[in-house]
Amino acid sequence: MIRVLIVSGQTSLQRPLGAILEPEMTISVQADRKSALDLISRDQADVVIVDLDTRFAPLVQQLAFLSELRGAGVPVLVLTDDDRRSTALELLEHGVYDQIRKPPSPLEMSVVIRRAHEHALLKRELAEAKRKLLDTGSCDRLAGNSFKMMEVYELIRRVANLPAAILIHGESGTGKELVARAIHNLGNRAALPFVAVSCGAIPETLIESELFGHEKGAFTGAHGARVGLLEAAGAGTLFLDEIGELSPATQVKLLRVLQEKEFTSLGGRRKIPLQARVLFATHRNLKEMVEAGTFRSDLFYRITVMKIEVPPLRLRLEDVGVLANLFLRRYASSCGKSISGIDARAMRALTAYSWPGNVRELENTIHRAVIISDSDTIGIADLPDIAPQLVPAAPVSIAFEDVLREFKRGLAERTLMECEGNKTRAALTLQISRAYFHRLLRDDHELPRISEA
Repeated sequence: MIRVLIVSGQTSLQRPLGAILEPEMTISVQADRKSALDLISRDQADVVIVDLDTRFAPLVQQLAFLSELRGAGVPVLVLTDDDRRSTALELLEHGVYDQIRKPPSPLEMSVVIRRAHEHALLKRELAEAKRKLLDTGSCDRLAGNSFKMMEVYELIRRVANLPAAILIHGESGTGKELVARAIHNLGNRAALPFVAVSCGAIPETLIESELFGHEKGAFTGAHGARVGLLEAAGAGTLFLDEIGELSPATQVKLLRVLQEKEFTSLGGRRKIPLQARVLFATHRNLKEMVEAGTFRSDLFYRITVMKIEVPPLRLRLEDVGVLANLFLRRYASSCGKSISGIDARAMRALTAYSWPGNVRELENTIHRAVIISDSDTIGIADLPDIAPQLVPAAPVSIAFEDVLREFKRGLAERTLMECEGNKTRAALTLQISRAYFHRLLRDDHELPRISEA
């Protein structure tokens, strides 16, 4: 049952709105703002609806009240018949989740209230998951406040102490090793060794010796015994990155180790117990490799009991600013420069770029910008590899209007994603009408020309 509090000078609203929304919601109406804040502070409301009616209070006073509600942690909706863009922008700036036009339809009221409530619950749960992770210091090198990263934080928390095999999947440069370290640091093995190895960086002829170790004389050149990584990790964590690069022969031996929980070094006879927790990562599609016969199906199912998908940066562009400033502070300090920030134009360029190299590319870009910058802020001139990418050349065989239409639709879709599916907010962000925004999203060829935008 969702508890809806309506703040309005018209106490008569309770009966008609109650008839619309019950029995799935409980409705109460408060005319006094102080009493409404008191109810909210005592956790007596899940969603607040403010009747924006200047007949009962000046707009300035109502906006100040909205600011107070923003700090209360509940989603705020506004009932209004004011369709001016300036008012809508002011409402968003004062923390309003969405606005409902008067007179409200039953379906719209019900949908918007449920959506606001679900959004608030999810935001609260994910924020709590991130807080728990950050309190332990285990995600100190992971950054981002997007929903996609919040989901990653929550998965890390859930699997930290599980003995199950975990596969971390993501494109190159997304931070798979940071996720593995966070799992290790948050779990009960945090005080024990964390050993990371990239399977693709070790020659096939040496990978077995690296993993299992070898005895003196085990093969040509083995002049002494060597402890393998499986043993060196002890009871800590062994992180096998790029697991898809292992040869079929090594896949068989690794599978046996995971099944039997023991192994022998090359040339040795002594059984060595596997004490370490083993985490796996890859940027490749292992399922397709299984179908192609290049990766063993039994090993695939053994290592994918749990899977954490690390999102590419292009799907969480709202995190670019957080990451860019993090890297700026790091490299400004190491380079001995007093660069205090990134100017607005440069930040727009950073957030408009698709980042095929993901977080690693962003880090290198900021590092380079810090080195070449002569100012106290990073400007567009300090991003020579990014700025030219923002204006893609249109092939001469494609009509100008077709290119323009696709660009506008793509911009609308990306803005909608960044606004978490809120079309009103997305339209206001682009400074276009909601009706025109809807037309941009339609997959047809009747979109208005640029003069209509």
